[in-house]
Amino acid sequence: MIDKEIFKTASNNKDYGHLDNYSHYSNSKSSTCGDNIKIYIQVKNEKIINLKYQGNFCIYCNASASLLAEKSKNKSVKETVNFLKNSNTLFKSQKNLKINKWLSFKKIMNKTNLSRKECLLLPLKTLLRALNN
Repeated sequence: MIDKEIFKTASNNKDYGHLDNYSHYSNSKSSTCGDNIKIYIQVKNEKIINLKYQGNFCIYCNASASLLAEKSKNKSVKETVNFLKNSNTLFKSQKNLKINKWLSFKKIMNKTNLSRKECLLLPLKTLLRALNN
């Protein structure tokens, strides 16, 4: 059964689509389920100004991408990369969490959705790859 927070988060699709004036881009396909996501980012002065995503993916990946687009805007590239590198800790206990500004991800990335971890992390891994290019 899909939890209500996944539905709620995935229904916010205002950042779904192509970004024409992107400075960074990455495309990823999950080897486990076939989800495919493209992420376009506009970075200016080491800050993420805009992020759009598109692709063919499940509701879990969609929820994660939607939340990622919303929460990464106006954040520094350095802070975002640090969060993305430590995103696996989201599925662990709150005590180990060192990403306070990103706590809203705990709503969807938790033990309840552990079986869909790869789907939920795909947008984060894709964004990290884009920022490292």
